[in-house]
Amino acid sequence: MEMVCIVCPNGCLLDIEGSGDDIKVKGALCPKGIEFAKTELQDPRRALTTTVATVFGDMPRLPVRTADEIPKADLLDAMKKIKTLTVKERLHEGDSVCEDFFGTRLIATADMTRQNINL
Repeated sequence: MEMVCIVCPNGCLLDIEGSGDDIKVKGALCPKGIEFAKTELQDPRRALTTTVATVFGDMPRLPVRTADEIPKADLLDAMKKIKTLTVKERLHEGDSVCEDFFGTRLIATADMTRQNINL
């Protein structure tokens, strides 16, 4: 199996053989590529970046992201949960929108306290 490593700008073409705990990776220019391939096959994870509704007319949507990557299989359920969230207080970049979000935190990626925001 082949895949392209997305960890760094090198974009190494990885050649992967084996399965389970016996995975051999060729083509990685750094150790991160080997770890990426193993993780991608055994427990693929992604950072989730999206927006959440707010009660503020000057900023009706707040950009957010997960603080850490979550299991790829949970992405659709995570988006369903995000649709149920509404931010009701002004947040700063890095503040938690949801503390327990699929094993990590959902955090604001914009500062809602600045003047004249129109996203």
